[in-house]
Amino acid sequence: MSYVNISEVTYTYTSKQPPILSKVTFSIDRGEIVGILGPSGSGKSTLLRLIAGLGTPDQGIISIADQVVVNANTFVPPEERGVGMVFQDYALFPHLNVEKNIEFGLHRMSRAERKARLDEMIELVQLKGFMKRYPHELSGGQQQRVALARALAPKPSLLLMDEPFSNLDTELRSSIRSELRDILKRAKMTCLLVTHDYQDVKAICNREITL
Repeated sequence: MSYVNISEVTYTYTSKQPPILSKVTFSIDRGEIVGILGPSGSGKSTLLRLIAGLGTPDQGIISIADQVVVNANTFVPPEERGVGMVFQDYALFPHLNVEKNIEFGLHRMSRAERKARLDEMIELVQLKGFMKRYPHELSGGQQQRVALARALAPKPSLLLMDEPFSNLDTELRSSIRSELRDILKRAKMTCLLVTHDYQDVKAICNREITL
């Protein structure tokens, strides 16, 4: 069985509209990076929200790391799904510095564990020397790395990325793409990346799914 399974997932915003997602089915192997392509309004971000538990499909089954997280009789809340998310605008806390942003999801760990995990993440995203800076003191690429470190810190089973490059200029996008691929590979992370740009998929993903 694959690591992540999406089976016959259907979702409709209102009964007066056709489904934005209709019987979507695919699977992802452990450690695989899969891109989801499609035009605006094709349901790409909606699908990520359903996988994360920020919405419930009308029908279908979603399982992550061999656990069913939603079907007709089951709904596992978002915080218990083992899913990390990186949003389009990074959603960093402006009043917290880099260190505190990354530590945010680690409150269940002991102080020593938190410190060890923070050091590991800072090393992974190469932000040593930036720990005391606040988001407004960072470049777009640095902010993205902080958002990535924060999402990876709690060791999620699955990382979801929603248009992670849309706020970056073209030059920065190409350097960040290869950085991101390296970071995800080093972290052995299973990842689903939503984008409208085929170049993102080509540079980072093992394969693509079109909605």
